[in-house]
Amino acid sequence: MPEDFLTPVTRTTLTADICRKLVSHLLRGDWTQGDRIPPERELCQRLGVGRASLREALKALEIMGMIETRLGEGTFVCGRSEFFSRPLLWAITGSAKSDAHELVEARELIESETAKLAAERATAEDLQTIRKHLDEMEAAIDDPPTFLEADLNFHLAVANSAHNQILANALSLIRNLMRQWIGQALPKEGVAITALNHHNKIFAAISKRNATAARNSMQAHLEAMASVLLEQNPSPEMVEARGNANSGYNT
Repeated sequence: MPEDFLTPVTRTTLTADICRKLVSHLLRGDWTQGDRIPPERELCQRLGVGRASLREALKALEIMGMIETRLGEGTFVCGRSEFFSRPLLWAITGSAKSDAHELVEARELIESETAKLAAERATAEDLQTIRKHLDEMEAAIDDPPTFLEADLNFHLAVANSAHNQILANALSLIRNLMRQWIGQALPKEGVAITALNHHNKIFAAISKRNATAARNSMQAHLEAMASVLLEQNPSPEMVEARGNANSGYNT
């Protein structure tokens, strides 16, 4: 695609100027969601800046959720919902990284209800979408990155099937944190197949319009996955308790 809109920036506060210029192009739609932006060398030439200043600006845009760097592939434009929601996410969590225990609580509260509502409200098209992501999970059982995306999309499809935009939006706000959660749990042996079995039960309950079973199945799944996550990310209280226990055994 043509990049004729890129012109040199004025040299005042250089990194900030680069940020402002790139943000303006992103918001204007010169690059759209999924587009791969030019490599660093080309950007430096077009903008008339050095690589160090450019990298600082790109880092800031990535933190803002406007772009995403994929190792070995390049840098891509994120969806607008991603970078508009990122500041709100930080306001909710208090930082760019949420405590694992808080994420567990948030997911259980939101997703147990969306599963229940999905069982009551899902359309035939909704069920087809959920089934599609479930099939993708099964096909990717030995492909963790693909499995992770299908797993995440399954949960978002269930939320959308609840037809409550506030709940769906709430889940979307913690989408990246969910990705980190699932990504941390998957490498552990047996987690992927267990998660697949859980998702099959959730889908079966939703498709049978059994709201109670859907809610309970989602709750059981999240609790099981949370135990894996919390084992890897123990709270200070858990660490202290373990320390006290170990101290007792050693005396």
